[in-house]
Amino acid sequence: MGVKRKALLVAVSAVAAVVMGAGPGVGAGVGTGGVRAAVVPEADLAHHGHVSLWSEQLTVRFESENHGPSALADATVRLTFSVAVAAGQSLPANCLWGGDRMVLCRTGQLRAGGRSPETALDLKATGRPVEAVVQIDTAWNGGASDSNPENHRHRVLAPATGDPYAF
Repeated sequence: MGVKRKALLVAVSAVAAVVMGAGPGVGAGVGTGGVRAAVVPEADLAHHGHVSLWSEQLTVRFESENHGPSALADATVRLTFSVAVAAGQSLPANCLWGGDRMVLCRTGQLRAGGRSPETALDLKATGRPVEAVVQIDTAWNGGASDSNPENHRHRVLAPATGDPYAF
């Protein structure tokens, strides 16, 4: 047997031994250079609730839900308002100001099929707006892929009637 053929046989045998010893399916997710590629979890995050405006009182109530299949350690919901909101207002413990017209809220851990507790924002708008547009979307979902982004992106027009407008 030639030296080249013998070296090739040894190399193929070594690769076969590594693959056979690794077990079924272990090669999945291995990228270039033998480095294991990270598997991206998939989660379908949705936000549902309602917005109402009466006089200068702007109210937003919502829950977030993970339709799965993977759990999420945490997610962040972004709410953006078309009207100016009075400065210095307190927010629920899971929320913080992201700007003068933006609030960011944590959902907390969401198992697949799980739902967050309701988050309630009761804000005072400056002046007496006749309407407000509230945009609700996911700012961060822990890096999970979401093949259905439409159920976590909403734009709600709320005339100053006091009626709840659902999303």
